[in-house]
Amino acid sequence: MSVRPEEIDRGSDAAALARAAPERAEPQVPLLNIANVLTIARIALVPLFVAALFVDGGDDTRWRIIAAAVFGLAAITDRFDGQLARKYGLVTDFGKLADPIADKALIGSALIGLSILGDLPWWITLVICGREIGITLLRLVVVRRGVIPAGRGGKLKTLVQSVAIALLLLPLSGVFATAGMVLMYAAVALTVLTGLDYVGQAGRVWLAGGRARGESRS
Repeated sequence: MSVRPEEIDRGSDAAALARAAPERAEPQVPLLNIANVLTIARIALVPLFVAALFVDGGDDTRWRIIAAAVFGLAAITDRFDGQLARKYGLVTDFGKLADPIADKALIGSALIGLSILGDLPWWITLVICGREIGITLLRLVVVRRGVIPAGRGGKLKTLVQSVAIALLLLPLSGVFATAGMVLMYAAVALTVLTGLDYVGQAGRVWLAGGRARGESRS
């Protein structure tokens, strides 16, 4: 069977047009999506939480319960905003930046507030906040060489921290107050252990990234 010259021309033209046609642009994720709204809401809840915590010098039972409720609500949004972003493809650069800021603002303000009120030793607050600041700075350095995924240890650390803080915020006494401090000591241990693990992973990513760059240049 012979092929006509005009058919060859049409085929060539179609191929040329296909090559010249611009690639389809990736659909852009709207900045104002449900995941980012939850993150913004968590940041907005932080000053409300602090204000409730310090009413009457932190001795008002009703306001301590309100502060614990606001903290719990904010902590719940932390669990869902990331899941929604990943499940529905709502990950944005803003969310990547704002989410950890919201987490650290919430946990940090709770720890500092409890220490100011005398309900939590300052050394615990300094250890946890120091670890978070150090890991954040380390992440900024390592991100040029690679990404370290969030591990189960880090998620467990955040959960234990949140539950311990919630118990210490409530006007509890006796065994319940003791349980809050026991959980807080466990949170400190997890904070240190996961921090050391992150440093180890960061070192491996940094070395692997350096070797990859060296190979690409050779």
